[in-house]
Amino acid sequence: MGFSYNKLWKLLIDKDMKKMDLQEIANISPATIAKMGKGEFVSVETLYRNCKALNVNFGDIVSIV
Repeated sequence: MGFSYNKLWKLLIDKDMKKMDLQEIANISPATIAKMGKGEFVSVETLYRNCKALNVNFGDIVSIV
């Protein structure tokens, strides 16, 4: 079982944002962005920060595959 952040990347494209923009507004590290890019586990707090910054729910940015 793994994680897919494809929904997050599509959402960023739809909002005309880059990963660097998300990093700044959600206050997350470049290493965390890299982990998500590889489909690795990140903390629930990180997911929460992403959701809060983008005004979405968990299901809008991540799925379990």
